[in-house]
Amino acid sequence: MPVRKSSTSRQLRLGSELRKLREAAGTSSTEAGRLLGTSQAQISNIETGRVGVSGDRVRAMASNYHCTDEALVEALVVMAGERRRGWWDHYQDLLPVSLLDLAEAEHHAAALRVTQVITVPGLLQTPEHARAIFREFVPTLKPHEVEHRVSHRIKRQEVLFREDPPSYTAIIHEAALRMQFGGPETAAAQLAHLVAMSEHPHITLAVIPFDGTSFPVSGHGVDYLYGPVPQLDTVQLDTGHGGDTLDAAPQLERYRLMLDRMQDIALAPAPSRDLISRIAHAL
Repeated sequence: MPVRKSSTSRQLRLGSELRKLREAAGTSSTEAGRLLGTSQAQISNIETGRVGVSGDRVRAMASNYHCTDEALVEALVVMAGERRRGWWDHYQDLLPVSLLDLAEAEHHAAALRVTQVITVPGLLQTPEHARAIFREFVPTLKPHEVEHRVSHRIKRQEVLFREDPPSYTAIIHEAALRMQFGGPETAAAQLAHLVAMSEHPHITLAVIPFDGTSFPVSGHGVDYLYGPVPQLDTVQLDTGHGGDTLDAAPQLERYRLMLDRMQDIALAPAPSRDLISRIAHAL
């Protein structure tokens, strides 16, 4: 296959996982090339996502590396078979790569769990709320840049309304509910939208109240995206300098435990809805 001009995060992840399998088997890239009937350079290109790889070759490589995890191998085969670009690629020259990667990861996720302390999670924001947040960015975004981000954020939300949506759990601190981005009217509409979204059976909202116990503070938003197998889970951190993507096993375990602890101390869905409604009525 020809060398790609650019690789998506999924293509890079596929290559990275194949490299992990090779290294776990103690096989050099030169030996891997010989076993596959190709060159060391081709193995390197596959592992860095610079060239594609067929599902049959993924199975052959897994067999050569003595991988017996059939669920993982089949998940990698599915990734190898993805040839079409997604809607997010239309924003390729308009938005940071981390936002495109997040949209791609959400599209393929089996389930999503997120947490926010200061803002409402992106997949639950109204356009007016999102627009108000983007207008506060530092450095200041130009009006057309704000609109690109708003349209991308709203387009991302379609993942929650498709025919077979992933389960979505949002752990939100009460502080985020009381922030009045865009003013009281916009804030009230945003809270009403949260209540409505929480009524969907695949969406769970859990609020950590101000009067709750201490919790493992995260200074940034966390998106945990579950893959078809645990090895293919992904975390994206919404940091001040952009999105950071993590997929190393210790990192995934850390954020799973953090989200578990936060969800344990949060209110159950019904009391969470009641608190959101009370805050809205007080505006």
